Amino acid sequence: MTAACAKPGVRSSTGWTRGRRRDMMRAMQQRPDTLVTYAITAVVLAIVLAIRWRRTGRALPLRIERLWILPAILGVAVIASFASAPPHGIAWLFCASAMLLGAALGWQRGRMMRIDVDPVTHRLSQTSSPAALVLILAIVVLRQAARAEGAAVLHLDPIALSDMLLALAFGLIAAQRLEMFLRARRLLREAIPR
Repeated sequence: MTAACAKPGVRSSTGWTRGRRRDMMRAMQQRPDTLVTYAITAVVLAIVLAIRWRRTGRALPLRIERLWILPAILGVAVIASFASAPPHGIAWLFCASAMLLGAALGWQRGRMMRIDVDPVTHRLSQTSSPAALVLILAIVVLRQAARAEGAAVLHLDPIALSDMLLALAFGLIAAQRLEMFLRARRLLREAIPR
């Protein structure tokens, strides 16, 4: 390499600057780790979806008195996370928007769950639909895309992005459970004669 090419920003005979070549080498070194991460995520996701798909269409008991437990646990995790490292500035708006989006998706997912009341015993059962599973798959794919590109596009740091995803998950779980609770309670009232 000539002395002129050793200076930053000066092109070599290949058309690459020294800094650009170094950045490309770093990207090539990081790519296998990223591919392994995506491969592991895909395998785990495939296993979880296979297990969930087998349960789809099968009636499972629904205990409405326990529907609050998971949102409460997740709510405590969100509060603890926000208390230890609160979002700054516009990140609060993004977190609130993510929670509202999660609530809308959760309400829709809750509506996709079939709830039945046994006419004799008045026991509730739930059956998840394939559409609810597809919705969860779409959310996971969007989450992966947000992790890969979302922080750069929205000019957010990874912590703010994880706060948004945590808010989205809380909104999704809480709204789904609330919709199921309200509908199950209404179905029980209609099934019990007065």
